[in-house]
Amino acid sequence: MAGHSKWANIQHRKGRQDKLRSKVFSRLSKEITVAARMGAPDPDMNPRLRLAVQNAKSQSMPKDNIERAINKATNADEADLMEMRYEGFGPEGVGIIVEALTDNKNRAASEVRSTFSKNGGNLGETGAVSFGFDRVGLVELDADVATEDEIMEAGIDAGADDIQSSEEGHEVYTAMEDLNDVAAALEAKYGEPKSVKLIWKPQNLVPVTGEKVEKVMKLMELLDDLDDVQNVYANFDISDEDMAALG
Repeated sequence: MAGHSKWANIQHRKGRQDKLRSKVFSRLSKEITVAARMGAPDPDMNPRLRLAVQNAKSQSMPKDNIERAINKATNADEADLMEMRYEGFGPEGVGIIVEALTDNKNRAASEVRSTFSKNGGNLGETGAVSFGFDRVGLVELDADVATEDEIMEAGIDAGADDIQSSEEGHEVYTAMEDLNDVAAALEAKYGEPKSVKLIWKPQNLVPVTGEKVEKVMKLMELLDDLDDVQNVYANFDISDEDMAALG
C-alpha cells in the first residue's frame, strides 16, 4: 500500500486522528453544499450529492448537519465555494495533488504555495503532476467484513478494476463512471463501506527513505491542515520499517 493509502495509515499511526476529526465534518459539509449547489438538492437526483451524503453518514455525521449543509446551497447569503486543484513537488521529487474548496482563491493559492516553498517543495503548473495519476473511484471496507479472496471475487463481480487488501482493510478501485454501481453492490453484500470517493491514484511510485521520510510527511501534514484544503494525494512509497521509525 502506498500513496493515498499509506498517507491515511500514517495519519492514524501518528495519532493525528483526533485532530483530523475536528476537520472532518467541516470538509464533509463543504462537499455536500457544493454538490447540492451544482445539481439538484435531492441525493436521489444528484449522484455527486448522493456520494457526499453517503460519506457523511459513514463518518457518523448527524442528519441535522447534513440537512443544514444541503440548505446552504440555496442560501443567497452563503459565499460561493470554488473548487481548486494545486499540483506541486515535494522532497525527492514526490508529486503532490492538493484539492481545495474555498471562498477566496487568492488566499488558498497563497497558503498552498507558501507551504510548499517553506518545506522543501515547489508549486507547479496545472497538469504538471496529475498526468502521472489516474482519477478513479475507491470503495474502502473494514478488514473484518470478508476475507481477501471473498472481496476479490465480490469486487470483480461488481465491476471493479483492482482490489488491494491488507490488515488495514480492503480497497476496491473502479473507473469513475462505475463507482456508484460498484459501491452499491458491495454495500448490499457487506453493509455500508468506510468510504466511497473519487481519488487521484498514482501510476508510478517514488521511493522515499531515511531522513526524507520525515520531510515529506511534514509537508503532507501542513498542506492537509490548511483550512481550505479538502484532500492531499501523493505518489511516494515508504517502507514499513521507515513508517515504524516515523512513530
